[in-house]
Amino acid sequence: MKTVLVSAVALVDLDGRVLLAQRPEGKSMAGMWEFPGGKVEPGETPEAALIRELHEELGIDTWSSCLAPLTFASHSYDDFHLLMPLFACRKWNGTPTGKEGQTLKWVRTNALRDYPMPPADIPLIPILRDWL
Repeated sequence: MKTVLVSAVALVDLDGRVLLAQRPEGKSMAGMWEFPGGKVEPGETPEAALIRELHEELGIDTWSSCLAPLTFASHSYDDFHLLMPLFACRKWNGTPTGKEGQTLKWVRTNALRDYPMPPADIPLIPILRDWL
């Protein structure tokens, strides 16, 4: 089974809320909510991939020094195994906007379970609740 490396972030605002992005129509798991991020390309570090993805998908800029490793997800789907480091980030430039048509929502950690998420993301919720 192929392993896919994806980097994700819990962007945390001044009120302690976390940003979720809704997967747009036409993508697998459309309509589900996830932490922003994306695939790590060959030769890229997870941090570099996240900085690139945040710029492309949300129109914001951040730096490796602002990405704190928090935890990771390891989950087998039918046709691949996902390995996803989750970083926490409290500092960035710009206002997050859905550049690829995705809906964004700032959510309190105690409400994260109210949003349908991909199976790999669900075990990350209690870690975020404990950390924030």
